[in-house]
Amino acid sequence: GNLLPPAELKIETMRASGAGGQHVNTTDSAVRITHLPTGITAAIQDERSQHKNKEKALKLIAARVRDHVTAQESRARGETRSALMGGGDRSERVRTYNVPQDRVTDHRCKETRNGIEALLRGGKSGDATNHNNLVSTFLPHLVTLQREELLGKVERE
Repeated sequence: GNLLPPAELKIETMRASGAGGQHVNTTDSAVRITHLPTGITAAIQDERSQHKNKEKALKLIAARVRDHVTAQESRARGETRSALMGGGDRSERVRTYNVPQDRVTDHRCKETRNGIEALLRGGKSGDATNHNNLVSTFLPHLVTLQREELLGKVERE
């Protein structure tokens, strides 16, 4: 995997505990590595050789730090996204109809149109000539918004 800069790691060796007879008492084969910036640790004493344990511990700590960073990034992304999108609870406004000023605002795509009457009347079903209804007015903006969001997601991955 991707290895961490050695300056960020504190590597300690110690005697392993548990089975292994006399060998355990004579060899510092257990390894504990601490990633100083995050405080994440990995301790391995599976193998009899310190080198193998160190190798395993380095892989483990690299994976743990990578997971930690990934989780942090996705949490930050989630916060940004919910700030942009809103929570999606039922009380959240989708549209505002301002009758005195003859205005409709769709808060999801932040678009505003005048002419409430015409928008609400819309086209009769099957009438392809009238494109002045709520769906055909706001859908293109919502589709664009969704496309940009998906593109952003793909670029981040």
